[in-house]
Amino acid sequence: MSKAAADVIAKARKRGMVVYGEPITAGLATDGSNYWSKDWAHAAAFVMSPPLNPTRPPPSTSPRCWPVGFAICDASQCYLLLRLSGDLQVTASAHASFSTAQKAVGKDDFSLIPEGTNGVEERMAIVWDAAVSTGKMDENEFVAVTSTNAAKLFNIYPRKGRIAVSSDADIVIWNPKETQTFSAKTHNLTVEVNVFEGLEVRGGPTIVISGGRIVLEDRKLSVTEGTGRFVPRKAFPDFVYKRIRARSKMAEARGVPRGNYDGPVHDVTSMTKSVPPTPTTRGAPCPKTLVAPETSTNQVSPLQRIVVPPGGRSNITTLS
Repeated sequence: MSKAAADVIAKARKRGMVVYGEPITAGLATDGSNYWSKDWAHAAAFVMSPPLNPTRPPPSTSPRCWPVGFAICDASQCYLLLRLSGDLQVTASAHASFSTAQKAVGKDDFSLIPEGTNGVEERMAIVWDAAVSTGKMDENEFVAVTSTNAAKLFNIYPRKGRIAVSSDADIVIWNPKETQTFSAKTHNLTVEVNVFEGLEVRGGPTIVISGGRIVLEDRKLSVTEGTGRFVPRKAFPDFVYKRIRARSKMAEARGVPRGNYDGPVHDVTSMTKSVPPTPTTRGAPCPKTLVAPETSTNQVSPLQRIVVPPGGRSNITTLS
């Protein structure tokens, strides 16, 4: 997802539209500058649809292009990570990995190259390192964008995306202090390429539990083929369509049918012109200077004045 695409989603949400954004792992940690590599196998490994956003100009000398680990500091990726705390709701891996031999189907025609990259194994650690470790996101937001929100959007919440009684026992025990370096030599895939090769990140899973069984511990994967289960889903999740249904009801609102009024009609405008102004409860403001009463035999000197404080007695002060 590009910065421009994230802006479109953000503006739409501000207008009240029901829309959700989902950047993928490769878009958060690398970019389309790798398409300019002179190494065909390296460039082909990044082919996907839609293509990665070219956030940098193509280098003219390096056969491997920019180091993949450097891409995570790119302004566009950081912008997407900031958006994840508000306008973008989930992160996906878009995982579809192919070996170099499989990608080579398109060696003479790039449009035939199988589209897809790895990302399912690296997704959570990349988001943690770039967002939580840097203070762009807290731990609760991390759980939301990597798990809970996706379960709600796909209408499998609270069976998934929540730790509670009757929910599936799918749990990740996370170690925020762990560091790891992604590499094709150590990942749990049967392909010889990793688009995040050499990228060092903070944070990683210590134990992964799927369906109540430990499937990963101390970076050792232990799974059995055929243990996966189909999860049925209903259409139109409330997380999305509850707002849409509420708006539809508002659109269906109609006026109340009434008969014509046949009573008297008075001209309000002419009546208001003859109504005197309503007196206020407050009295007239107390003057600061008063003339001496007529009954007084004393004459007020030009050099004297009478000061009457509000609510108090008059005092004559001499100015000379």
